[in-house]
Amino acid sequence: MRHEIYRVTTFEIVGKYSLRVTFDDGRENVIDFEPVLAGELYGPLRDPMFFRQVKIDPEVHTLVWPNGADFDPATLRDWQENLAAMRL
Repeated sequence: MRHEIYRVTTFEIVGKYSLRVTFDDGRENVIDFEPVLAGELYGPLRDPMFFRQVKIDPEVHTLVWPNGADFDPATLRDWQENLAAMRL
């Protein structure tokens, strides 16, 4: 099985828990993270001020938060296809 490597190039906050994310292959997704914000790692992102502290990690080129929460760029790129497996 082949695992594609993607990189997040830009993002824009477009809602309380939503980001417009652009990838190095030109694809752009609007991702609503709310359905997966639970547990020790992702639960803190429910605080809107904390959620807005998202950045692009310069080394792995994905979205990261100050507490270490992140997502594989391939997961982000194919969010709709992966969401069912990640839902609470």
